[in-house]
Amino acid sequence: MEQKKTVIVTGFEPFGEHAVNASWVAVQELEKLGLGHDINLHVAEVPVEYQAVQSLLPSLWKQHLPQLVVHVGVSGMATTVTLEQCGHNQGYMRLDNCSFCPKSRCCLEGGPDCIHSVIDMDTVCKRLNSSGLGVSVSVSKDAGRYLCDYTYYKSLFLGEGRSAFVHVPPLGKPYSAEQLAQALRAVILEMLELMEHNKGNSLLDSRVHAHLKTSVS
Repeated sequence: MEQKKTVIVTGFEPFGEHAVNASWVAVQELEKLGLGHDINLHVAEVPVEYQAVQSLLPSLWKQHLPQLVVHVGVSGMATTVTLEQCGHNQGYMRLDNCSFCPKSRCCLEGGPDCIHSVIDMDTVCKRLNSSGLGVSVSVSKDAGRYLCDYTYYKSLFLGEGRSAFVHVPPLGKPYSAEQLAQALRAVILEMLELMEHNKGNSLLDSRVHAHLKTSVS
């Protein structure tokens, strides 16, 4: 019997002009929908605080040993559900909800400037936009150098790329919480399928290499 997959999905608490944070509202709606009986879904609300992220994320990865962690954030500029391809290490100047900012202006001293997700967001985006989802999906390579980008980088580092970040627009601009939750569900299932497919391919590649090696020797 195949073991259940574990997926963690997070949203953020309110901050700035976002007195209600669409990301956490959408994630709570997603929790009601679930990801199907063969996937354990854990949700968590992330504080908009650099230091809280530094301690919360390692414990989430360690406690649940997820196949995938998807962070959801709100962007006042977004009009689509936006898939972020990478997280950035440097350039964190904005104060958080505790009026704190890392002195180093970075997430991980000595870490790579940018870490990419193992998931090809362009592929996920194309598949969803041709699926009749009713919600537009786009791809971005700049998560904004605030808590969203900071969280994503930290998670990509901890999970060796097995993480994703999704920016959603504020509620009603243009999508409802239910529409956003449906879109998140479709996005996550597509990501898992792609990861499974790629895992199959890499296994195949290693078998082919092994076969070639033995043939040659």
